[in-house]
Amino acid sequence: MIVAANDLPVERENFQKSIDGKQTDLYVLKNSNGMKVAITNYGGRIVSWLAPDRDGNLDDIVLGFESLEKFKTAGSSSYGATIGRFANRIANAKFELDGQTYQLPVNNPPNHLHGGPKGFYHVVFDASQISDRHVRMQYLSPDGEEGYPGNLLLQVQFILNDSNELTIDYTAVTDRPTVINVTNHAFYNLRGALLGKINDHELMINAAHYTPVDETAIPTGEIATVAGTPFDFREMTRIGKRQSDDHAQLEYVRGYDHNFVLNQSEPGKMTLAARVYEPVSGRIMEIETTEPGIQFYGGNFLDGSDIGKSGQPHEFRYAFCLEPQHFPDAPNHSHFPSTRLDPGTFFHSTSIYRLKTD
Repeated sequence: MIVAANDLPVERENFQKSIDGKQTDLYVLKNSNGMKVAITNYGGRIVSWLAPDRDGNLDDIVLGFESLEKFKTAGSSSYGATIGRFANRIANAKFELDGQTYQLPVNNPPNHLHGGPKGFYHVVFDASQISDRHVRMQYLSPDGEEGYPGNLLLQVQFILNDSNELTIDYTAVTDRPTVINVTNHAFYNLRGALLGKINDHELMINAAHYTPVDETAIPTGEIATVAGTPFDFREMTRIGKRQSDDHAQLEYVRGYDHNFVLNQSEPGKMTLAARVYEPVSGRIMEIETTEPGIQFYGGNFLDGSDIGKSGQPHEFRYAFCLEPQHFPDAPNHSHFPSTRLDPGTFFHSTSIYRLKTD
């Protein structure tokens, strides 16, 4: 069953294509509060998310495009996408597993980023809409795809409820030892996707530590305190308050693009990871996750070259990303939480995105 898009800013027919013999489409989740989330099986992407403000007015809160073709050709391939096999970066595009070195494509020189140039954001998932609140997607990544070992079967479920919560649930199995790190890479602006910079959004990240990076955005291996740094978001803080401070970590990536180590009471326990408040609309987003980290990206590499919905350029810092994940470059840091997946076991991760108003 496909739910009619109705007042969404995107049209279903613009996402009905054939890629490599597989059919793409647009799937719409809706609840009794008027919230609508549009998802395409091309890359398992959130295309549009209509959410009410404090007065009940709906607006689209994610950056993206009005057609599948624009998602295919955009400068950033990650808009709204399911990222895998490995979200974030792997140093020098290689890792070792059981004594064997695996060479991956270099697509963020000198590193490997988001699963490579043909990562999951460019594949067509097999999709089934279970109800008007639930869509299930599945992809079999063959052994050797983008250099990764093992046939990996990934299932992603998107579930919307009447509490305005979108749950994204991931499970995966493999037939050979491999590594996996998956997330969703939606670009959010809680004021509205067409309404300017996110500097005045207020952010809390439930993390006392973060993983500093080198000049190529690869973790140094240090687990550093956020205290006394621009990375201290333990209390609600305006995103733009310190992002231009004189700090080497900010200079490396033009602002925020860092992994935060979440304050979890035990590994895998559902934990409040972040809260974002936008004062004009009154929208609040809370993210809970079973993941040990969350990547906060402040839209520093948006430059206006991607033209989004209604002809709106995606300008510098017009969106933020909060990506629940394992730590970047984890296969090359034995003290980071392991991303290894073996046959006979399964990977499971759940993140909940809750929308409220003040």
